Amino acid sequence: MIRDYVALDLETSGLNPSENQIIEIGMAKVCDGEITETYSRLLNPKEKLSQRIVELTGITDEMVAEQPHVSEVIEEIVNFIGELPLLGHNIIFDYSFLKKACVNHGIPFEKNGIDTLKLARRLLPEVEHKNLDVLCAYFQINPGNSHRALDDAVSAHQLYYKLYAVKPDDEGFRETLPLNYTVKKDTPVTAAQKRYLAALVSYHGLTLEQDIDSLTKSRASKIIDGIISEHGKLPYKK
Repeated sequence: MIRDYVALDLETSGLNPSENQIIEIGMAKVCDGEITETYSRLLNPKEKLSQRIVELTGITDEMVAEQPHVSEVIEEIVNFIGELPLLGHNIIFDYSFLKKACVNHGIPFEKNGIDTLKLARRLLPEVEHKNLDVLCAYFQINPGNSHRALDDAVSAHQLYYKLYAVKPDDEGFRETLPLNYTVKKDTPVTAAQKRYLAALVSYHGLTLEQDIDSLTKSRASKIIDGIISEHGKLPYKK
């Protein structure tokens, strides 16, 4: 089986890497089957976290307020991974967020991966649900703090070995697969958008849940359209 990789898990502010942000990253470097080094840190998404995310992860706005944005540590993250493949439960999700951050900063990031979710779907047809929580319970893996990045990364690593014991000759244990995710570099919010958005927020007495300066052009357009749709345009001045 493959015994050298980085087990990776992210907690994010939502499911879309084009609109949402990483709020925590956990990585466990595995060499010859043993965890040799870990990386864990909270990240500031520059937006208010939804109550659903707070309840799911236990991560609050106060916890991330003084932390760096992913853009400030993406090189550090990529250097930790190095040339190793990535392992995770639905690894393409975590990869997509890191790939987005790398593209935005001109950092090459093409990786191969091992997906414990795909392995579980193939090897455990009798298990109805294949999320990490359920599979940890199924194999009696201690999940630690579930839905916290490093603990989930370590759980995925342990799950990989439990799945191997089910069917060691499965081809999924002999090779990694390319992680294919296409993403475009973000265009920053324009000065005109910032002025108009600030005016809209002020006129309608709203509170913006994201830092205007951290918005992308497309995200700013969606927010502006949403405010206009719900509250109306600015009054026309002759």
